[in-house]
Amino acid sequence: MSGQREDAIIVGGGLVGAATALALARAGRRVVLIEGRLPDFSVLEQGWDARIYAVSPANRAFLERLNAWPDGQRIGTISAMEVCGDAGGRIAFQASDAGAEALAWIAENRWLLAALWRELEVAGVEVVSGVRPVALHSGASEARLQLDDGSTRRAALIVGADGANSWVREACVIKAAIKPYGQSGVVANFACEKPHQGVARQWFDGTSILAWLPMAGARISMVWSSPDPDALLALSPDALAELVAAAGGHALGKLELLAPAAAFPLRLIQPEAVIAPRVALVGDAAHTVHPLAGQGVNLGFQDAAVLAELLAGGGDAGEWLTLRRYERSRREAVRTMQHTCDGLFTLFHQLDVPLLGWLRNTGLSLTHKLPLVKRELARRAIGF
Repeated sequence: MSGQREDAIIVGGGLVGAATALALARAGRRVVLIEGRLPDFSVLEQGWDARIYAVSPANRAFLERLNAWPDGQRIGTISAMEVCGDAGGRIAFQASDAGAEALAWIAENRWLLAALWRELEVAGVEVVSGVRPVALHSGASEARLQLDDGSTRRAALIVGADGANSWVREACVIKAAIKPYGQSGVVANFACEKPHQGVARQWFDGTSILAWLPMAGARISMVWSSPDPDALLALSPDALAELVAAAGGHALGKLELLAPAAAFPLRLIQPEAVIAPRVALVGDAAHTVHPLAGQGVNLGFQDAAVLAELLAGGGDAGEWLTLRRYERSRREAVRTMQHTCDGLFTLFHQLDVPLLGWLRNTGLSLTHKLPLVKRELARRAIGF
């Protein structure tokens, strides 16, 4: 058993886990990060990562405060957005509608992760790799985490940042309502013939949702929420590129696939709680949302920011009242985003109700003509 009691042990070294560990360390806390497998940054320059994230202005500012925002040469900027319904409805808005520099910035997973892990080393955060937790015990004054190498680590607080299938959440016997969407998100990057001009595009066709997100240079990232991902993955590179281009009305001309496509199942996960005695959940361990709004990682970064702010004053990092404040402070933002995305998914997939089809497309077009409403939508899109 380790003799030293840490302030916090973070389980999971992905984007949100690494950000949480770094933010807590910068807040003056003693932190240990446990990650079963160390990231391989030797492939950083090899190709373009299919996993990309639209980082909001608030979360870019959070990462910049941590000195963990990657350099700009591979960062795309969303300066405008166009959304098209399944029967002619359309809305478009720009960052200027919200009085902002950008709606979001597009960053690859491994570049964001590399920037965070670089700063973890600078901050002197202890990283324990090659092990996995097998038991968690919470007491009145501390929590103990038993690892599969036989060692035990002690901390005032255990933070579960271990993803949608969270071991920490399960170990705390926190039940979660899980709603499968019956779709997978197919992701891929393409070189495009025409400049994207920083415009993110999204199409609802009634059975699927297609999004094009502007990357650095003449490239886009695609996220296609599809009920038949295997059919897309089985296509040749040229056939997939042509299908994606045609689905977007060839708005950017000819597309060229940059790397093989990948897919991941889409689920709405709503745990009954995000805290337990001396335990807090962050990121996908605490919540998932449909990717149609691109807000999953943004919610996770804000989990990290809020938790670090609450623990910056010193004292017992796992004190119950502090954990309750964390849970309450995140509840509204998370539920609002989950309900909004879930509602939009349902609205655009009710093909058997003609009136809903008319309402959703008319609503998009009407909102496009209402500057004040459109301004509010733009502000909410970037987290203002």
